[in-house]
Amino acid sequence: MIDLREAREHPEEVRAALARRGAADAFDALLAADERWRALVPHVDELRARQKIDGKPTPEQLEELRQIKERLRSLEEQLSAAEAEREQALAQVPNPPHESAADGLTEDDAVEIKRWGDPPQLENAREHTEIGRFELERAAKVSGARFGFLAGDTALLALALYRMALDRLVAEGFTPMIPPVLVREEAMYGTGFFPSDKSDYYAVPEDGLYLVGTSEVPLIGMHLDEILDELPLRYCAFSSCFRREAGAAGRDTRGMFRVHQFQKVEMVVYTRPEDSWDVHEQMLAVEESLVQSVGLPYRVVNTAAGDLSTAAAKRYDIEAWFPAQERYREITSCSNTTDFQARRSGIRYRTGEGRLETPHTLNGTAATDRWVLSILENFQGEVPASLQEYGAPPRVLK
Repeated sequence: MIDLREAREHPEEVRAALARRGAADAFDALLAADERWRALVPHVDELRARQKIDGKPTPEQLEELRQIKERLRSLEEQLSAAEAEREQALAQVPNPPHESAADGLTEDDAVEIKRWGDPPQLENAREHTEIGRFELERAAKVSGARFGFLAGDTALLALALYRMALDRLVAEGFTPMIPPVLVREEAMYGTGFFPSDKSDYYAVPEDGLYLVGTSEVPLIGMHLDEILDELPLRYCAFSSCFRREAGAAGRDTRGMFRVHQFQKVEMVVYTRPEDSWDVHEQMLAVEESLVQSVGLPYRVVNTAAGDLSTAAAKRYDIEAWFPAQERYREITSCSNTTDFQARRSGIRYRTGEGRLETPHTLNGTAATDRWVLSILENFQGEVPASLQEYGAPPRVLK
Protein backbone atom coordinates (compact mmCIF):
# COMPACT_ATOMS: atom_id res chain seq x y z
CA MET A 1 0.00 0.00 0.00
CA ILE A 2 1.07 3.58 -0.40
CA ASP A 3 2.60 5.55 2.47
CA LEU A 4 -0.30 7.53 3.95
CA ARG A 5 2.02 9.92 5.73
CA GLU A 6 3.68 10.85 2.45
CA ALA A 7 0.27 11.13 0.80
CA ARG A 8 -0.85 13.64 3.46
CA GLU A 9 2.37 15.65 3.27
CA HIS A 10 2.65 15.74 -0.54
CA PRO A 11 -0.88 15.16 -1.88
CA GLU A 12 -0.43 17.05 -5.15
CA GLU A 13 2.74 15.17 -6.08
CA VAL A 14 1.26 11.77 -5.26
CA ARG A 15 -2.00 12.61 -7.05
CA ALA A 16 -0.13 13.73 -10.18
CA ALA A 17 1.83 10.47 -10.25
CA LEU A 18 -1.30 8.36 -9.79
CA ALA A 19 -3.12 10.34 -12.49
CA ARG A 20 -0.58 8.92 -14.96
CA ARG A 21 -2.11 5.50 -14.37
CA GLY A 22 -5.72 6.66 -14.16
CA ALA A 23 -5.96 6.40 -10.36
CA ALA A 24 -6.41 10.03 -9.32
CA ASP A 25 -10.06 9.50 -8.34
CA ALA A 26 -9.14 6.54 -6.13
CA PHE A 27 -6.51 8.69 -4.43
CA ASP A 28 -9.01 11.51 -3.85
CA ALA A 29 -11.43 9.02 -2.30
CA LEU A 30 -8.68 7.80 0.01
CA LEU A 31 -7.77 11.31 1.18
CA ALA A 32 -11.43 12.08 1.87
CA ALA A 33 -11.87 8.86 3.86
CA ASP A 34 -8.64 9.52 5.75
CA GLU A 35 -9.78 13.05 6.64
CA ARG A 36 -13.10 11.74 8.01
CA TRP A 37 -11.23 9.23 10.17
CA ARG A 38 -8.70 11.79 11.41
CA ALA A 39 -11.47 14.26 12.30
CA LEU A 40 -13.09 11.70 14.63
CA VAL A 41 -9.91 10.57 16.44
CA PRO A 42 -9.42 13.62 18.71
CA HIS A 43 -13.07 13.62 19.78
CA VAL A 44 -12.87 9.95 20.73
CA ASP A 45 -9.58 10.51 22.57
CA GLU A 46 -11.06 13.47 24.46
CA LEU A 47 -14.10 11.50 25.65
CA ARG A 48 -11.94 8.55 26.67
CA ALA A 49 -9.77 10.89 28.75
CA ARG A 50 -12.83 12.43 30.43
CA GLN A 51 -13.82 9.01 31.77
CA LYS A 52 -10.94 9.15 34.23
CA ILE A 53 -11.93 10.64 37.62
CA ASP A 54 -9.80 10.78 40.76
CA GLY A 55 -11.51 9.60 43.93
CA LYS A 56 -15.12 8.65 44.46
CA PRO A 57 -17.39 10.25 41.82
CA THR A 58 -20.26 12.50 42.90
CA PRO A 59 -23.82 11.88 41.65
CA GLU A 60 -23.34 14.73 39.16
CA GLN A 61 -20.12 13.18 37.93
CA LEU A 62 -21.81 9.79 37.57
CA GLU A 63 -24.50 11.36 35.41
CA GLU A 64 -21.86 13.11 33.33
CA LEU A 65 -19.95 9.82 32.95
CA ARG A 66 -23.12 8.12 31.77
CA GLN A 67 -23.63 10.79 29.09
CA ILE A 68 -19.97 10.61 28.07
CA LYS A 69 -20.23 6.84 27.75
CA GLU A 70 -23.25 7.15 25.48
CA ARG A 71 -21.57 9.75 23.26
CA LEU A 72 -18.35 7.72 23.22
CA ARG A 73 -20.15 4.58 22.13
CA SER A 74 -21.70 6.45 19.21
CA LEU A 75 -18.41 8.07 18.22
CA GLU A 76 -16.48 4.80 18.47
CA GLU A 77 -18.97 3.19 16.11
CA GLN A 78 -18.48 6.09 13.69
CA LEU A 79 -14.70 5.82 14.08
CA SER A 80 -14.77 2.08 13.39
CA ALA A 81 -16.89 2.63 10.27
CA ALA A 82 -14.59 5.44 9.12
CA GLU A 83 -11.53 3.25 9.65
CA ALA A 84 -13.08 0.42 7.62
CA GLU A 85 -13.94 2.90 4.86
CA ARG A 86 -10.38 4.22 4.87
CA GLU A 87 -8.87 0.72 4.68
CA GLN A 88 -11.18 -0.14 1.81
CA ALA A 89 -10.19 3.04 -0.03
CA LEU A 90 -6.49 2.37 0.65
CA ALA A 91 -6.81 -1.09 -0.91
CA GLN A 92 -8.00 0.51 -4.16
CA VAL A 93 -4.99 2.81 -4.62
CA PRO A 94 -2.12 1.35 -6.69
CA ASN A 95 1.57 2.11 -6.37
CA PRO A 96 2.44 5.50 -7.90
CA PRO A 97 4.49 4.93 -11.07
CA HIS A 98 8.14 5.93 -11.12
CA GLU A 99 8.88 9.05 -13.13
CA SER A 100 10.81 6.97 -15.66
CA ALA A 101 7.86 4.64 -16.39
CA ALA A 102 6.52 5.25 -19.89
CA ASP A 103 3.51 7.51 -20.38
CA GLY A 104 0.21 6.03 -21.53
CA LEU A 105 -2.55 3.73 -20.35
CA THR A 106 -2.36 0.59 -22.53
CA GLU A 107 0.15 -2.02 -23.67
CA ASP A 108 0.34 -0.23 -27.02
CA ASP A 109 1.91 2.76 -25.23
CA ALA A 110 4.97 0.79 -24.09
CA VAL A 111 8.26 2.33 -25.23
CA GLU A 112 10.85 0.13 -26.93
CA ILE A 113 14.29 0.44 -25.33
CA LYS A 114 16.42 -1.98 -27.33
CA ARG A 115 16.45 -4.97 -29.66
CA TRP A 116 18.75 -7.96 -29.79
CA GLY A 117 19.11 -10.55 -32.54
CA ASP A 118 17.58 -10.72 -35.99
CA PRO A 119 14.23 -12.45 -36.59
CA PRO A 120 14.74 -15.51 -38.82
CA GLN A 121 13.70 -15.24 -42.46
CA LEU A 122 11.35 -18.19 -42.89
CA GLU A 123 9.32 -18.81 -46.02
CA ASN A 124 6.77 -21.01 -44.30
CA ALA A 125 6.97 -20.43 -40.56
CA ARG A 126 5.21 -23.22 -38.73
CA GLU A 127 3.57 -22.36 -35.41
CA HIS A 128 4.53 -24.19 -32.24
CA THR A 129 1.64 -26.67 -32.34
CA GLU A 130 2.83 -27.88 -35.75
CA ILE A 131 6.34 -28.53 -34.44
CA GLY A 132 6.09 -29.63 -30.80
CA ARG A 133 3.79 -32.15 -29.22
CA PHE A 134 0.94 -30.45 -27.38
CA GLU A 135 -2.06 -32.58 -26.49
CA LEU A 136 -4.75 -29.89 -26.58
CA GLU A 137 -7.83 -31.94 -27.44
CA ARG A 138 -7.01 -34.55 -24.81
CA ALA A 139 -6.34 -31.81 -22.26
CA ALA A 140 -9.76 -30.35 -23.06
CA LYS A 141 -11.32 -33.72 -22.19
CA VAL A 142 -9.53 -33.67 -18.86
CA SER A 143 -9.70 -29.98 -17.88
CA GLY A 144 -11.59 -27.94 -20.47
CA ALA A 145 -10.48 -25.20 -22.83
CA ARG A 146 -7.09 -23.47 -22.57
CA PHE A 147 -5.24 -26.37 -21.01
CA GLY A 148 -2.64 -28.56 -22.67
CA PHE A 149 -0.17 -31.39 -22.21
CA LEU A 150 3.49 -30.81 -23.10
CA ALA A 151 4.55 -34.28 -24.21
CA GLY A 152 7.63 -36.18 -25.31
CA ASP A 153 10.55 -34.12 -26.63
CA THR A 154 8.58 -30.93 -25.99
CA ALA A 155 8.36 -31.74 -22.28
CA LEU A 156 12.10 -32.50 -22.16
CA LEU A 157 12.82 -29.16 -23.83
CA ALA A 158 10.73 -27.33 -21.22
CA LEU A 159 12.37 -29.14 -18.28
CA ALA A 160 15.83 -28.34 -19.66
CA LEU A 161 14.86 -24.67 -19.92
CA TYR A 162 13.69 -24.50 -16.28
CA ARG A 163 16.82 -26.21 -15.00
CA MET A 164 19.10 -23.95 -17.01
CA ALA A 165 17.34 -20.88 -15.61
CA LEU A 166 17.57 -22.17 -12.04
CA ASP A 167 21.26 -22.99 -12.36
CA ARG A 168 21.99 -19.53 -13.73
CA LEU A 169 20.09 -17.84 -10.90
CA VAL A 170 21.79 -19.92 -8.21
CA ALA A 171 25.13 -18.84 -9.69
CA GLU A 172 23.91 -15.23 -9.34
CA GLY A 173 23.31 -15.72 -5.61
CA PHE A 174 19.60 -16.61 -5.57
CA THR A 175 18.30 -19.23 -3.13
CA PRO A 176 16.24 -21.86 -5.01
CA MET A 177 12.77 -22.63 -3.72
CA ILE A 178 9.84 -24.90 -4.62
CA PRO A 179 6.97 -23.00 -2.99
CA PRO A 180 3.34 -23.89 -2.23
CA VAL A 181 0.98 -22.74 -4.96
CA LEU A 182 -2.11 -22.56 -2.74
CA VAL A 183 -2.04 -19.48 -0.52
CA ARG A 184 -4.28 -17.59 1.87
CA GLU A 185 -6.02 -14.37 0.95
CA GLU A 186 -3.55 -12.37 3.07
CA ALA A 187 -0.73 -13.33 0.70
CA MET A 188 -2.72 -12.30 -2.37
CA TYR A 189 -3.67 -9.00 -0.73
CA GLY A 190 -0.14 -8.32 0.47
CA THR A 191 1.33 -8.67 -3.02
CA GLY A 192 -1.34 -6.41 -4.53
CA PHE A 193 -3.25 -8.98 -6.59
CA PHE A 194 -6.31 -8.61 -4.38
CA PRO A 195 -8.74 -6.93 -4.50
CA SER A 196 -8.03 -5.45 -7.95
CA ASP A 197 -7.49 -8.71 -9.89
CA LYS A 198 -9.37 -11.19 -7.71
CA SER A 199 -11.53 -12.40 -10.60
CA ASP A 200 -8.41 -13.69 -12.41
CA TYR A 201 -7.57 -16.32 -9.80
CA TYR A 202 -8.94 -19.74 -8.95
CA ALA A 203 -10.33 -20.13 -5.44
CA VAL A 204 -10.80 -23.11 -3.10
CA PRO A 205 -13.48 -21.55 -0.89
CA GLU A 206 -13.85 -24.56 1.40
CA ASP A 207 -10.28 -24.02 2.60
CA GLY A 208 -9.95 -20.26 2.11
CA LEU A 209 -7.10 -20.75 -0.38
CA TYR A 210 -6.22 -19.45 -3.84
CA LEU A 211 -4.07 -20.82 -6.65
CA VAL A 212 -1.25 -18.38 -7.40
CA GLY A 213 -0.52 -16.85 -10.79
CA THR A 214 3.15 -16.43 -9.88
CA SER A 215 5.48 -17.69 -7.15
CA GLU A 216 6.13 -14.04 -6.31
CA VAL A 217 3.08 -14.41 -4.03
CA PRO A 218 4.42 -17.13 -1.69
CA LEU A 219 7.96 -15.69 -1.84
CA ILE A 220 6.64 -12.38 -0.47
CA GLY A 221 4.03 -13.99 1.78
CA MET A 222 6.65 -16.16 3.50
CA HIS A 223 7.95 -13.06 5.32
CA LEU A 224 4.50 -11.67 6.19
CA ASP A 225 4.68 -9.51 9.37
CA GLU A 226 8.40 -10.22 9.86
CA ILE A 227 11.35 -8.01 10.71
CA LEU A 228 14.28 -8.86 8.45
CA ASP A 229 17.77 -8.71 9.90
CA GLU A 230 19.73 -8.94 6.64
CA LEU A 231 19.29 -7.49 3.16
CA PRO A 232 19.34 -8.20 0.32
CA LEU A 233 17.40 -11.47 0.18
CA ARG A 234 17.33 -13.20 -3.22
CA TYR A 235 14.98 -16.07 -4.01
CA CYS A 236 14.23 -17.97 -7.18
CA ALA A 237 11.41 -20.47 -7.48
CA PHE A 238 10.02 -23.03 -9.90
CA SER A 239 6.27 -23.57 -9.74
CA SER A 240 3.12 -24.20 -11.66
CA CYS A 241 1.01 -21.06 -12.01
CA PHE A 242 -2.71 -20.60 -12.61
CA ARG A 243 -4.80 -17.78 -14.07
CA ARG A 244 -8.41 -17.71 -15.12
CA GLU A 245 -7.62 -15.09 -17.78
CA ALA A 246 -11.05 -13.60 -17.06
CA GLY A 247 -10.12 -10.39 -18.84
CA ALA A 248 -8.71 -12.08 -21.94
CA ALA A 249 -11.83 -13.62 -23.50
CA GLY A 250 -11.29 -14.23 -27.19
CA ARG A 251 -7.57 -13.34 -27.11
CA ASP A 252 -4.84 -15.76 -28.21
CA THR A 253 -7.16 -18.75 -28.37
CA ARG A 254 -4.87 -20.75 -30.66
CA GLY A 255 -2.23 -23.08 -29.29
CA MET A 256 -0.53 -22.73 -25.92
CA PHE A 257 0.22 -19.01 -25.80
CA ARG A 258 -2.50 -18.04 -23.30
CA VAL A 259 -3.52 -20.94 -21.07
CA HIS A 260 -4.89 -21.39 -17.56
CA GLN A 261 -1.90 -23.38 -16.21
CA PHE A 262 1.77 -22.86 -16.98
CA GLN A 263 5.20 -23.33 -15.43
CA LYS A 264 7.53 -20.50 -14.49
CA VAL A 265 10.88 -19.77 -12.88
CA GLU A 266 10.59 -16.52 -10.92
CA MET A 267 13.02 -14.18 -9.16
CA VAL A 268 12.19 -12.14 -6.04
CA VAL A 269 14.56 -9.74 -4.31
CA TYR A 270 14.20 -7.83 -1.03
CA THR A 271 16.55 -4.85 -0.86
CA ARG A 272 17.18 -1.50 0.77
CA PRO A 273 15.29 1.37 -0.88
CA GLU A 274 18.47 3.15 -1.98
CA ASP A 275 19.57 0.06 -3.92
CA SER A 276 16.33 -1.02 -5.57
CA TRP A 277 16.67 0.80 -8.90
CA ASP A 278 20.14 -0.60 -9.46
CA VAL A 279 18.80 -4.05 -8.56
CA HIS A 280 15.99 -3.57 -11.09
CA GLU A 281 18.52 -3.03 -13.88
CA GLN A 282 20.60 -5.99 -12.68
CA MET A 283 17.58 -8.31 -12.76
CA LEU A 284 16.74 -7.18 -16.29
CA ALA A 285 20.33 -7.93 -17.29
CA VAL A 286 19.99 -11.46 -15.89
CA GLU A 287 16.78 -11.98 -17.88
CA GLU A 288 18.42 -10.72 -21.06
CA SER A 289 21.42 -13.00 -20.58
CA LEU A 290 19.09 -15.99 -20.31
CA VAL A 291 17.19 -15.08 -23.48
CA GLN A 292 20.45 -14.51 -25.32
CA SER A 293 21.81 -17.88 -24.16
CA VAL A 294 19.05 -19.64 -26.13
CA GLY A 295 19.41 -17.26 -29.08
CA LEU A 296 15.89 -15.82 -29.20
CA PRO A 297 15.52 -12.47 -31.00
CA TYR A 298 13.86 -10.05 -28.59
CA ARG A 299 13.15 -6.48 -27.66
CA VAL A 300 12.89 -4.75 -24.27
CA VAL A 301 10.02 -2.36 -23.59
CA ASN A 302 9.31 0.08 -20.77
CA THR A 303 5.69 -0.57 -19.79
CA ALA A 304 3.22 2.32 -19.83
CA ALA A 305 2.20 3.64 -16.42
CA GLY A 306 -1.46 2.78 -16.98
CA ASP A 307 -0.60 -0.81 -17.92
CA LEU A 308 1.37 -1.55 -14.74
CA SER A 309 0.16 -4.05 -12.18
CA THR A 310 -1.28 -2.64 -8.96
CA ALA A 311 1.99 -3.13 -7.09
CA ALA A 312 4.54 -2.11 -9.75
CA ALA A 313 6.15 1.33 -9.92
CA LYS A 314 8.00 0.38 -13.11
CA ARG A 315 8.19 -2.71 -15.28
CA TYR A 316 10.31 -3.91 -18.15
CA ASP A 317 8.99 -6.60 -20.49
CA ILE A 318 11.14 -8.75 -22.74
CA GLU A 319 9.23 -9.67 -25.88
CA ALA A 320 10.56 -12.52 -28.02
CA TRP A 321 9.95 -12.85 -31.74
CA PHE A 322 7.19 -15.29 -32.75
CA PRO A 323 7.58 -16.05 -36.48
CA ALA A 324 4.11 -17.55 -36.94
CA GLN A 325 2.58 -14.36 -35.55
CA GLU A 326 5.21 -12.11 -37.16
CA ARG A 327 5.51 -9.98 -34.03
CA TYR A 328 7.18 -9.71 -30.65
CA ARG A 329 5.27 -11.11 -27.67
CA GLU A 330 5.98 -10.92 -23.95
CA ILE A 331 7.96 -13.79 -22.42
CA THR A 332 9.31 -12.12 -19.27
CA SER A 333 8.60 -9.14 -17.06
CA CYS A 334 10.72 -7.41 -14.42
CA SER A 335 9.07 -5.12 -11.86
CA ASN A 336 10.15 -2.85 -9.03
CA THR A 337 7.26 -2.67 -6.55
CA THR A 338 9.23 -0.31 -4.25
CA ASP A 339 7.81 -0.45 -0.69
CA PHE A 340 4.22 -1.21 -1.79
CA GLN A 341 4.17 -4.98 -1.22
CA ALA A 342 6.32 -4.93 1.90
CA ARG A 343 4.22 -2.20 3.53
CA ARG A 344 1.02 -4.04 2.65
CA SER A 345 2.48 -7.29 4.02
CA GLY A 346 3.81 -5.78 7.25
CA ILE A 347 7.44 -6.56 6.34
CA ARG A 348 10.19 -4.36 7.77
CA TYR A 349 13.96 -4.51 8.20
CA ARG A 350 16.31 -3.30 10.89
CA THR A 351 18.83 -0.68 9.80
CA GLY A 352 22.40 -0.51 11.10
CA GLU A 353 21.21 2.21 13.49
CA GLY A 354 18.48 -0.07 14.82
CA ARG A 355 15.57 1.73 13.14
CA LEU A 356 12.76 -0.22 11.50
CA GLU A 357 12.20 0.66 7.84
CA THR A 358 10.21 -0.81 4.94
CA PRO A 359 12.26 -2.69 2.31
CA HIS A 360 11.70 -2.61 -1.42
CA THR A 361 10.75 -5.80 -3.26
CA LEU A 362 11.30 -6.68 -6.91
CA ASN A 363 10.26 -9.60 -9.08
CA GLY A 364 11.22 -10.90 -12.49
CA THR A 365 10.56 -13.84 -14.78
CA ALA A 366 13.50 -16.09 -15.60
CA ALA A 367 11.68 -18.64 -17.81
CA THR A 368 8.14 -19.69 -18.74
CA ASP A 369 6.42 -22.11 -21.10
CA ARG A 370 6.18 -19.29 -23.65
CA TRP A 371 9.92 -19.58 -24.17
CA VAL A 372 9.36 -23.12 -25.43
CA LEU A 373 6.86 -21.86 -27.99
CA SER A 374 9.22 -19.16 -29.25
CA ILE A 375 12.17 -21.59 -29.40
CA LEU A 376 10.14 -24.04 -31.46
CA GLU A 377 9.00 -21.36 -33.90
CA ASN A 378 12.30 -19.52 -34.32
CA PHE A 379 14.39 -22.66 -34.84
CA GLN A 380 11.63 -24.82 -36.35
CA GLY A 381 12.38 -27.78 -34.09
CA GLU A 382 16.15 -27.43 -33.74
CA VAL A 383 17.21 -27.07 -30.09
CA PRO A 384 19.89 -24.58 -28.90
CA ALA A 385 23.07 -26.24 -27.63
CA SER A 386 22.71 -24.45 -24.29
CA LEU A 387 19.55 -26.47 -23.60
CA GLN A 388 20.95 -29.75 -24.89
CA GLU A 389 23.46 -29.52 -22.02
CA TYR A 390 20.46 -29.85 -19.67
CA GLY A 391 18.89 -32.90 -21.28
CA ALA A 392 16.91 -31.42 -24.16
CA PRO A 393 17.03 -33.46 -27.41
CA PRO A 394 18.98 -31.99 -30.39
CA ARG A 395 15.69 -31.75 -32.29
CA VAL A 396 12.09 -31.78 -31.11
CA LEU A 397 10.02 -34.43 -32.84
CA LYS A 398 6.26 -34.33 -32.68
